[in-house]
Amino acid sequence: MSAPRVFVPGDAAALSVGADAVAATIATEAQRRGIEIQITRTGTRGMLWLEPLVEVATPAGRVAYGPVQPADVASLFDAGFLGGGAHALAHGRTDAMPWMARQQRLSFERVGVIDTLSLADYRAHGGLAGLQRAREIGAQAVLQQVIDSGLRGRGGAGFPAGIKWRTVAQAPGPRKYIVCNADEGDSGTFADRMLIEGDPFALVEGMAIAGLAVGADRGVVYLRSEYPHAIAVLRRALALARSEGLLGAHFDIDLRVGAGAYICGEETSLLESLEGRRGQVRAKPPLPAHHGLFGRPTVVNNVLTLAAVPWILRHGGTAYASFGLGRSRGSMPVQLGGNLRRGGLFECAFGITLRELVHDIGGGTASGRPLRAVQVGGPLGAYFPESLLDTPLDYEAMAAAGGLVGHAGIVVFDDTVDMARQARFAFEFCALESCGKCTPCRIGSTRGAETLAKVARGEAPSVNLKVVEDLCTVMTDASLCALGGLTPLPVMSAIRHFREDFGVRGTP
Repeated sequence: MSAPRVFVPGDAAALSVGADAVAATIATEAQRRGIEIQITRTGTRGMLWLEPLVEVATPAGRVAYGPVQPADVASLFDAGFLGGGAHALAHGRTDAMPWMARQQRLSFERVGVIDTLSLADYRAHGGLAGLQRAREIGAQAVLQQVIDSGLRGRGGAGFPAGIKWRTVAQAPGPRKYIVCNADEGDSGTFADRMLIEGDPFALVEGMAIAGLAVGADRGVVYLRSEYPHAIAVLRRALALARSEGLLGAHFDIDLRVGAGAYICGEETSLLESLEGRRGQVRAKPPLPAHHGLFGRPTVVNNVLTLAAVPWILRHGGTAYASFGLGRSRGSMPVQLGGNLRRGGLFECAFGITLRELVHDIGGGTASGRPLRAVQVGGPLGAYFPESLLDTPLDYEAMAAAGGLVGHAGIVVFDDTVDMARQARFAFEFCALESCGKCTPCRIGSTRGAETLAKVARGEAPSVNLKVVEDLCTVMTDASLCALGGLTPLPVMSAIRHFREDFGVRGTP
């Protein structure tokens, strides 16, 4: 009879609330009682309000307990938790918990389930089947599967991944690159980090498939220095992949650590940084697909885009496209944060409404006060009032409502929020993070913050808001990249939906 298996997350979110101490206490308590157990470190299931979430394997499936503190461990043993015994912290079978049961986990199907750094466990849960399928059907068929899946870039732009890959495949050149943009910097987002810390081989496999499809033999992951745990996990995963022949002369991946500039999440700034220069936006054309890293044809996709590919190859592009709504196909890992009772990661098909995500999944505001605003898509995303919460989460519906999906970070605010202050923060953020290359972004953001400060002081609000609106039009139309071009979204949505916070009443 094998030793009972206990699962404790080693994800940064769980570590921040004491997961290491819980794992050590469980090991010590088991030894003290003369019980042999096996502790496996996993990623997080994404139910962050329950971390550290400890699971045990039982004949009926894994049973969850959380949030567990070291002081709870002795009572868990007394309650027979190794057999799924009743306890005040017990939640029953993990896969039957409402948060988990309602999801459609495709990209995150193994996160929180497998031993993070075990290739054997990865294989046992379907890993590498996509790469094997890709090798069997060849590059052209792989490209067609990705096109058929309808997969669009999950980093924010939403460009069809298969079209980008086909462009690079058709570009001439002796060397091509696959670059993974892991410079996750949007406020309220953590899906890239969570996937790398919970299922790093999914990213490795996705990049290897991309390399096969476009004819690239080198890949690079650009990961921000603020993610030290993800860096350590990925570095170890790459070494393991090389030792088992998954990576090598046919295709290999380098890990590069960025300094954490927000602008390096923009693909051409990222390429500049990789080439050893200051992270600054390049004018387009040429596109990176034709003239990318070191002047070579380059696929630049983010973590979630590449990690979706193994599932697509394993199950087929049509199967992936069966999820979603309209032109938004497949699933999206939504990150819920801010003033919410239940924050975390929830993967589901496109089409779920913001109201379902915020109220049904997230449980409404943590403060218990009325909800006032929801920002979708990071610091450059629009603010939605309660009246627009029935908007479906898909690329076209969000755009029609004046917003964007972005990296699918959702931050909730209750009725104590000052939306004029939030609008000014958007300008201040842009001014701080601007690379300075184009005037509308560099100067416009600073002038915008100054003008909204005048509004806050009550200096001719209507006149100054008109100046802000004109400024936003220039930034939208003339900025070189999305940082300057999208900063007007949070500003104008705040003015449009929460005008009373700016010292003026009624519609402009």
